[in-house]
Amino acid sequence: MPGPSENDPSPGGEQYFTASPGAASRPGSVPLTVDGATFDLTTDRGVFSGERIDPGTRVLLDVLPHFDGLPEGALVDVGCGYGPIALTLAARHPGRQVVAVDVNERARELCASNARLARLAVDVHAPDDVPDDLRVAAVVSNPPIRVGKAVLHELLAFWLDRLVDGGEAWLVVHQHLGAGSLADWLGEQGWAVEKVKSKKGYRILRVRHT
Repeated sequence: MPGPSENDPSPGGEQYFTASPGAASRPGSVPLTVDGATFDLTTDRGVFSGERIDPGTRVLLDVLPHFDGLPEGALVDVGCGYGPIALTLAARHPGRQVVAVDVNERARELCASNARLARLAVDVHAPDDVPDDLRVAAVVSNPPIRVGKAVLHELLAFWLDRLVDGGEAWLVVHQHLGAGSLADWLGEQGWAVEKVKSKKGYRILRVRHT
């Protein structure tokens, strides 16, 4: 079985979290199955896990609960890539605002296009374009671990601080890439962290207000 694929370098040594990927475009597609419905998602070089749905993302999607019981607010996919998490959220929660955020402009274009083709409502934003008054009920993310701890912590703190009372975050991190240390850090910041599931080396963390 391949090793953990999250945060792998894209072709040419370029990281998928580059704002403007320089890798030549080479579109492809991958299937995404959500509760029995299958969507063909367009992918490309220079975006995260463009050849398949990332196995960590798949584990996360398989254990995500329905968020009907959460307070009012958006469901936010942080680091959306070409959109598997965002589209899953939109398909399962048609009455909710779903927001997809990524620094990579190619990924944002793909996510928006994939949502339109699937007839799903997803608002796609660059990080600096997210409305200041956005109320967030849930953050769902396969976070970019290889940006480094300082940047990762800043990113997660920004989004966790936006959670409304009763909101929660669901994160997937490979155990070999620091799932344990991230859970410890979140706890040190005053968050309640539940280790929901471990599968294929990936750990699912549920993060809530204490």
